[in-house]
Amino acid sequence: MKEEKKLRRLYEAHISKAVKVNFPHFVNVAEGARVRTVDGREFIDLTGGIGVQNLGHGHGGVLDAMADQMRRYLHLCFTVQMYEAPILLAEKLAAIMPRGLTKSAFFNSGAEALENAAKFSRNFTGRTAVVSFENSFHGRTFFTMALTGKVRPYKGVFGPSFPDVYQVPYPYPYRSPDGPDGSVRRSLEAIERLFHAQVSPDDVAAIVVEPVQGEGGFIVPPEGFLQGLRELCDAHGIVLVDDEVQSGLGRTGRWNAIDHFGVIPDLVTSGKAIGGGLPLSAVTGTPEIIDHPPVGSIGGTFGGNPLSCAAGLAAIEGIERILPGVRDLEKRLRARLEGWVEAFDAVGEARGLGVMMAIELVTNPRRKDPAPKLAKAVQDECYQRGLLILTAGYYDNVIRFHPPLNMDLEELDTALDTTEKALQTVTMKG
Repeated sequence: MKEEKKLRRLYEAHISKAVKVNFPHFVNVAEGARVRTVDGREFIDLTGGIGVQNLGHGHGGVLDAMADQMRRYLHLCFTVQMYEAPILLAEKLAAIMPRGLTKSAFFNSGAEALENAAKFSRNFTGRTAVVSFENSFHGRTFFTMALTGKVRPYKGVFGPSFPDVYQVPYPYPYRSPDGPDGSVRRSLEAIERLFHAQVSPDDVAAIVVEPVQGEGGFIVPPEGFLQGLRELCDAHGIVLVDDEVQSGLGRTGRWNAIDHFGVIPDLVTSGKAIGGGLPLSAVTGTPEIIDHPPVGSIGGTFGGNPLSCAAGLAAIEGIERILPGVRDLEKRLRARLEGWVEAFDAVGEARGLGVMMAIELVTNPRRKDPAPKLAKAVQDECYQRGLLILTAGYYDNVIRFHPPLNMDLEELDTALDTTEKALQTVTMKG
């Protein structure tokens, strides 16, 4: 308790209040799907550092790889002299990415990957405009704030947005008045209208899309949407950028979420889980695009950091061994969440792919009125019961689940039992 009070005092004195922290504790140890705090509490963690810890906390293979790398060297700068870790990681990415995407460049965060995907696209096409989608999240830099499709809390207070970025609606089947097919049609038609009214397709360098929206509430687009984007890009010579920062590296039961749809993008951005818990991101694409910029125009001091790349390679190898087992986790998770749709009027929909799943909470199941206060109340009740979950969504009314891909089924059941009890408690109070 003494240490907790000291840390709280230091936190309040020295950390910016603009940085939001979801839970009011300080972690001491994290292992597997559990964290223990400095004051002795233990929680099941279904946040995974927002989709980073796909193998859970403290995975042995990742720690061993880090220890081996630390004994040799920590930093050389890959733009100064070469070393093996990013080369081996790039080779592994070439093996797990969609066909033809065989070359990578490494950076430090998902936002940096998106920034550089735009640079690759602009250089390759000789164009400047970029199209993204409402309800998306691509980062917090000035450019990626412009790509992100939600004003608050990400970009509304920081002044003018980056120019030459355009947004159109993303399919949202649950809230579409004319069903899944209608939501796809309206989204693709919006792009065609954009090309007629605001920007010529001849000036568009890239369309950037999340194959499953992450911060937007784990929205899975209906069949035909990503295929339609691919056709539009092919027709107009536009680069299709697949943002897999939250949905990639096995999270949906396949290496990339876009693999579920049979679509091959031109560039894939990876982040979060790619570093095994360390800062790392990548842009992977066709040699034609990745090799196009002039020598020296892409890079950074810590891009391809040896420690992060060694951890990332071990993480991917660990995921490779357990990826088939994600189906069992998905089956258990989906059954429970879909059961809540039947059991609770407040649960309007359960959705997702693999173990990237969520429930959307509403105050009225017929009108589908969003219930952000209810979502926050469920999160708080789960916290009191020893479970960490995160909210998300355009209306902040979605509860999302990020279990480790290797989570024990019984431990997952315990977490879901806790969530169900929290739903019961909160809806009864309401």
